Amino acid sequence: MDLEARVRRLEDLHEIGQLRARYCQYLDDGRWDDLVELFTPDGTFAGLSTVTGRAALREFFAGLREGSLQAWWHFSSNETIDLSGDVATGQTWLDQPCVVDGVAHIAAGRYTDRMVRCDDGRWRFAERRVTFFFWSPLADGWQAGRYDYPPAAHAADANR
Repeated sequence: MDLEARVRRLEDLHEIGQLRARYCQYLDDGRWDDLVELFTPDGTFAGLSTVTGRAALREFFAGLREGSLQAWWHFSSNETIDLSGDVATGQTWLDQPCVVDGVAHIAAGRYTDRMVRCDDGRWRFAERRVTFFFWSPLADGWQAGRYDYPPAAHAADANR
C-alpha cells in the first residue's frame, strides 16, 4: 500500500471508532435524531427487536425508556474492524449497567456491525446487531446465559 492509501485506511479506522463511540453516547443521552443519523437510510438494528429504516429506528430507541428499562450506560471495548474498501465489519464488546423497574441490573454482550462509507464520505451502520451474554439484577450476581430482562433472552448470544 502506498502512503496515501495507508493514511486513508488509518483515517477510516479512526472514523469507524468514532461512529461506534457516538452511538453509545447518543443512545445514553437520548439524542434520538443524532443517533439515527449514524445509520444508513435503510439501516437495521437487531437484537432486542429488529427495526429497519431511520423512522422505525427513532421510534424504537425512543420507546425503550417507555417500558421497564429506565436507564442505561453503554461501555464498549475490544473493537475489531475488518476494512475492505467502503465496507467494514467487526465486533465490539459491551458492558451495560442499567435500571429495570427501579432495580439495578448488569448486562454484557457484543455488537456485530456492518458499516459502509456513504456518498457523503461518512461511515454509517448498515446493520448493528446486539447479542447478550447475560442480563441480571446486580444484587443477584450474574452468570452466562441468565436473562432476567425478558427482551434480552431474544438476543441471547449463541456462543455463550
